[in-house]
This record gives sequence, C-alpha cells and structure tokens, in this order.
Amino acid sequence: MAHFIDRRLNGKNKSTLNRQRFIRRYKKQIKEAVSDAINKRSVTDSSSGESISIPQRDISEPTFHQGKGGNREQIHPGNDQFSTGDKIERPKGGQGGGAGEGDASDSGEGQDEFVFSISKDEYLDLLFEDLELPNLQENQLDKLVQMKTHRAGFCSDGMPSNIDIVRSLQGSLARRVAMSAGKKRRLKELEEQLAALLDEQHSDNAAIALLQKEIAALKLQIKSVPFIDNYDLRFRNYEKRPHPTSKAVMFCIMDVSGSMDQPTKDMAKRFYILLYQFLTRSYKDIEVVYIRHHTQAKEVDEQEFFYSQETGGTIVSSALKLMNEIIKERYHADEWNVYAAQASDGDNWADDTPQCGEILRNKLLSAVRYFAYIEITTRAHQSLWREYESITHSHNNFAIQHIQSVEDIYPIFRELFKKGRQQQNSA
Repeated sequence: MAHFIDRRLNGKNKSTLNRQRFIRRYKKQIKEAVSDAINKRSVTDSSSGESISIPQRDISEPTFHQGKGGNREQIHPGNDQFSTGDKIERPKGGQGGGAGEGDASDSGEGQDEFVFSISKDEYLDLLFEDLELPNLQENQLDKLVQMKTHRAGFCSDGMPSNIDIVRSLQGSLARRVAMSAGKKRRLKELEEQLAALLDEQHSDNAAIALLQKEIAALKLQIKSVPFIDNYDLRFRNYEKRPHPTSKAVMFCIMDVSGSMDQPTKDMAKRFYILLYQFLTRSYKDIEVVYIRHHTQAKEVDEQEFFYSQETGGTIVSSALKLMNEIIKERYHADEWNVYAAQASDGDNWADDTPQCGEILRNKLLSAVRYFAYIEITTRAHQSLWREYESITHSHNNFAIQHIQSVEDIYPIFRELFKKGRQQQNSA
C-alpha cells in the first residue's frame, strides 16, 4: 500500500486541523503516554511540551489487500512433501507460531514506535482534562475566574464537524450570483439579438454564427462556476471567555522534618507542582498559601516552599493551627472557597496525633470545601494515617491517599481532583 507524506512547510497553521483530529482520534493512547511521561520529568520541569511515543500497533489502519482466494490447486517447484488435494493442518499454538517465543533472528524488518511532539498547551490540556476543585460554590462573584467555551459566530477555517451547512450554502449562492449575474444578463441580450436575426427574412449568417459562438462561450463560463467552493465554507466558531465564579484559596502544607528524606521531599514537590499547574491552568486569580512545618510551622513564599533546606523534628498540629489562624484572619468561610492539600511521610509525635484529629474535626473541616492528605512512604502506616482514616468515615470533604513511588503521583492526583468526586462520595 502506498504511503503519502506531506513535507510542505506548515504555512499559516494549515495542518493544525489534522493535528487536532489526530489527537482526538488517538486520545486514549496519547493520554496514557502523557501519564507515563510526567513521571520522568524533573521537579522544576513542569511547563514545557513533551515528545511522546505511541506503539505502532495502536495507530495502524485496517487495509484491503488483493490476494488469491478460494480453493487453490498448485504445487510450487521444490515441494517434496505434498501432492495435489492434500489438506494442510493448522499451525500448532494458535498464535501464528507463538508471540515472544523462539530464538532471536539476524534478519527481518520492523517498525519503531511513533513519536509525536505536543506543545505545552496540548500537554497541560490532556494532563488536567476532567479535573476540578470539588464543592466549588458561588458565594461571592469576585476574583476566581473560570474559562468556559462559548459560541462566537462563524469563521472560514475550522474542523469538519463544526461546518455550518446553511451558512456555507448561503455563501455559495451569493458567490454564484456575483460571478454569473453579469454573464446571464449578457447571455439574455445575445439570445434576444439572435432571435431577432433569425426572424429576419434576409438574415446575416456570419452574424448569426458569431452570436451563437459567443452564446456557447457564455454558457460554458456560467456552467464552470462551481456549486460550492472552499471560500464558501463557514464553520461554527468557539472561544473561551472568562466567567467569574467565586473566590478560592488553596493551602499547600508540606512536612519538611528530618524523617522526610530527599526522595520523599522530591515526590511531595512533584505533587505540589502538579497541583499548582492545575490551579493556574484551570482557574484564574486563585490564591495559594504555602506552609512548611517541622516542629514549628511557617507561612512561606513559593521559592522558599520548594527550595528551602530547613528541617527539624515533627509536630503536624503546628501546621493545622497556623492554617486555622490564617483562615480566620484572611479567608472567612462565608466569602471564600477554602481548599487544602497536606503531604507528609506520616511520622508524628504520638501525643500530637489526637490533637491533629481534633483540630480537623472541630475547626478546619467545617471551614474548608475539601481537604486532601497524601502520605508518601514505603513503610507501614503509623498513628497519623489511622487518625485521618477515621475522619474519612464521618466527613465527605476529607480524603486520604497513599503514594509509594513516583509512578503513583499522577494517578493519585487525578483520583483526588476528578470531576464528580463529591457526588460519588455523597452516594
């Protein structure tokens, strides 16, 4: 089968539609590749595009081949095992000789995986598709702006699925009228002149032939006007407009105590960078409060949150107390949608764990829309996990998840912020 490859330069984004169509068609394979790619990124590399690989078998197309069919009665030269009319048994194994069996070969051909580069915007759109902040309520239409898609008239370029047939036919009619109206008037005049000459008794044959020739040429020109042209096509246009929804704040609480080794801290940073990209991509003007804690908690800026080397013992309740104070001072629950994400290895003073549960039950969970706790450890769960697990049974706006390796970060993140999560918890 012949393959045609268009190597022309992409002038004026002419291949954008084909690119979007390819992404829609193989969205499942691309999203799986994006999920695998995010685990290979460094902590600081969070906003660039990505080159992803798709197995060739996943993008192969069904084809028709011309081949011999029916009963064949022929013996090829060199055959010494079969005669005409012999029945050949099926190969044993059922998989064409078995996949992955036998020794390696020094001959034969194959195909590499298909490598597809996606831009930063495409990467982030696929990464955060079907995610949202749970329980977001419109208490005060102020700062938080969410982008929504709206109809925005018509345009001359677009996807085939968005073509507007009525508008396209209207454009076709207008074009055909503009291109042929003058010719039709001229044709009518010539036909009247020809009829007048034919009615005369002594008609001029040369003039008649000239008129007939001109009439035939005009008819051919009118007929050559296409019924519809690319210039006539009109597509429904869509654009994203900002919609004020509410005021929202996200508290990011990270344990930086001595029990959090560097790989554990790196996984926590990966989670928070992913969360930050999701918030800034999906919402506008959302506020983020960063809190680091060991034995003491401190509100810090983004730079210190991700790169400070400070460490110490572990008292988790200090971060929860500081968060409660900040909410009372700056983010009243009647005006703000308050969210929180806490990451820790689960290590805490035994006497402090009940105090954490008390602060959550009696103060924070009544003020926040959603609180997510992520425990990053390969060890057995300790008292903090058990305390938090008991809270999940009585509060639908509290969720806990366990991360053991880098590969768990993105699936856990999607599980925590997938659309419709609150309805599932309520059911």
